[in-house]
Amino acid sequence: MRYISTRGGITPIPFSEAVMMGLANDGGLLLPEKLPPATSDEIAAWRQLDYPDLAVAVLSRFIDDIPHVDLERLVKKSYAGFQHPEVTPIVKHGECHILELFHGPTLAFKDVALQLLGNIFEYLLAKSGGRMNIIGATSGDTGSAAIYGVRGKERINIFILHPQGRVSPIQERQMTTVLDDNVYNIAVQGTFDDGQAIVKKLFGDLTFKEKHQLGAINSINWARIVAQVVYYVYAALKLTGEGRPGQVDFAVPTGNFGDIFAGFVARRLIPEQIGQLILATNENNLLTRFVQAGDYSVSSVRPTSSPSMDIQVASNFERYLYYLNDQDARRTSRDMEQFAATGSLQFDPARLARIQQDFVSRSADEPATKATIRDFHQAHDYLLDPHTAVGVYAGLACRRADIPLVCLATAHPAKFGEAVEAAIGRPPELPPALAALENLESRCRVLPAEELVIKDFVAQHAL
Repeated sequence: MRYISTRGGITPIPFSEAVMMGLANDGGLLLPEKLPPATSDEIAAWRQLDYPDLAVAVLSRFIDDIPHVDLERLVKKSYAGFQHPEVTPIVKHGECHILELFHGPTLAFKDVALQLLGNIFEYLLAKSGGRMNIIGATSGDTGSAAIYGVRGKERINIFILHPQGRVSPIQERQMTTVLDDNVYNIAVQGTFDDGQAIVKKLFGDLTFKEKHQLGAINSINWARIVAQVVYYVYAALKLTGEGRPGQVDFAVPTGNFGDIFAGFVARRLIPEQIGQLILATNENNLLTRFVQAGDYSVSSVRPTSSPSMDIQVASNFERYLYYLNDQDARRTSRDMEQFAATGSLQFDPARLARIQQDFVSRSADEPATKATIRDFHQAHDYLLDPHTAVGVYAGLACRRADIPLVCLATAHPAKFGEAVEAAIGRPPELPPALAALENLESRCRVLPAEELVIKDFVAQHAL
């Protein structure tokens, strides 16, 4: 399998080069040359597999330059530390199947991909004798999951930018209490979008990128997406077949478009099993406006109780735009240039119709999010974190009769104790891993959201 850029400016490359490149050298995002559907025999075999073995099978369709025995070892190592034997278990409550993605070391769905990505980086660097300086921006959970994925690993330094005061206290402490020598936390005095824009500019400076061997852990890295494809396949195959309904719908809390794009890829892989993709946003509803009205235009960011979705520039949107443009890289490049210049893209009725074939969408404001946490807890004695509540709200609003609805639970509710307490009148019980953070030493640099300041800091501390 070879990988190309959404902007058409690179020669096709193998997976090992794509994962190390992160952002394509032409400024685009990397994608496989083709997305062929699985055969009926493959699907039948996949139904019998546990999560790690299914991950190996699915990933093998996209990774053909890492020997199978090595890929299997990397996958098994990545999920050995998860706290549930099924890795991503499914629990049913009322009209929802909750796909619990928070059983990894940082209690967030990002662990599913970033534990694997950290091990792949380490494996490839050991083979090449190279080094890597990872730089990424986080709106909350990506940062801690990335840090836990590479902390203490040789040949890797990691620099994580988070918006000062705009992540939850637990999210902040999960990052800043990791004191390994290869970890650098930076609180930028701005929004997540400010941090993400700086990261993209650093990757766009090819001289700087090459000199410091920059690596990406945000969902701009294709390995993040393909690892997340697996849990869609896992859930869909668990809930279909053997006399059960033919399709499953998924409700996905969405900020950067990465998680729902993984669902889009999974549906290409098993189109008969995956039906509706429900794109759920909070009050920062850029993507809902895109789906409902064909309006992809930047507005101001409003802080909410679901901070990982407080985003106005969805970094994975370009991957979907490439398919919406019928894989026309030149058109995609022109569209992204226009968006960079104007902050807006408008889609005509024909393309809007295609968008609405691919997704439906709903937005949950703060009262709706709070009510969903409260009502779901009262009805099912089950706590949702605010991001998952946004997904449940949208999923129930768009639910189709007689089609199983899977809502992605993206974080443990204890990571957002203030929001949960406001909804149910008491804080959630802290798991031991989170309770232990309270008394740990922390380390973080506060810097202005300025490209040159961040670039200088990275250059001073890079390997």
